[in-house]
Amino acid sequence: MNYWLMKTEPEVFSIDDLAKARDKTTCWEGVRNYQARNFMRDEMKLGDQVLIYHSNTSPPGIAGIARVVKEAYPDHSAFDPSSKYFDVKSKKESATWMMVDVQFVMKAKKFLSLDELKANPKVKELLILRKGNRLSITPVEKKHFEIIAKLL
Repeated sequence: MNYWLMKTEPEVFSIDDLAKARDKTTCWEGVRNYQARNFMRDEMKLGDQVLIYHSNTSPPGIAGIARVVKEAYPDHSAFDPSSKYFDVKSKKESATWMMVDVQFVMKAKKFLSLDELKANPKVKELLILRKGNRLSITPVEKKHFEIIAKLL
């Protein structure tokens, strides 16, 4: 099993939205970074655990946990001209962009802010804490996931 951190803007899609979604499941569409796409396409597997991280909010931080329930498949939004994620270069027969489906597991009893993460020496190696890291999806070591899960 692998562990991940996936960023979302709560005004666009929050942990509460995931909890309310049909079957508490959604496709993780709109990822337009090659490294993040490669994580989904090549490494995410059924049952992988995901920390849902609210970004571009005050404060940013971890809001809950989800799990991967469908492995990578072409991101349909790339083919839809009316979508903000449309990519004229992506073709159905050779999709550039991929997505996975995630399912709600739990909302944090206590939101874990970025400042709290930074102050915790046990998780200092998290990629989200590295200066300049802008990836929307990053791997998380099992030991870090377990520490964070206990704090939620």
